[in-house]
Amino acid sequence: MALFLFLILVAIVLGIIGAVAEGLFYLLIIGIVVFVADLVLFGMRWSRRSHRHSHRHPVR
Repeated sequence: MALFLFLILVAIVLGIIGAVAEGLFYLLIIGIVVFVADLVLFGMRWSRRSHRHSHRHPVR
């Protein structure tokens, strides 16, 4: 979870610098790519956790 939050922070900082600084538009693009990659990785981790619990059968 700490890695997820750190990558979100990095993406925000890169996005702000890329949007504000003239000539550093590529940092905005890198920030967006880092943000999207972070969301994909978080979604994959979340999906793996939910699949582990779905294999249990209810006790009758």
